[in-house]
Amino acid sequence: MTEPADRRMLEALVCPVTHAILTYDAEKQELISKAAHLAFPIRDGIPVMLVGEAREL
Repeated sequence: MTEPADRRMLEALVCPVTHAILTYDAEKQELISKAAHLAFPIRDGIPVMLVGEAREL
């Protein structure tokens, strides 16, 4: 089971492409960039903010 991501840390992160605010999807463990149409995974409680690791929405 993975650790829940720290809320304050997630609120400080922005999209690396657009610098827009991200939305946290707890169920899928992803950070969503609506502006870039990308979902960045959170693995073992650590956000992976690499465009190559994101999935397209």
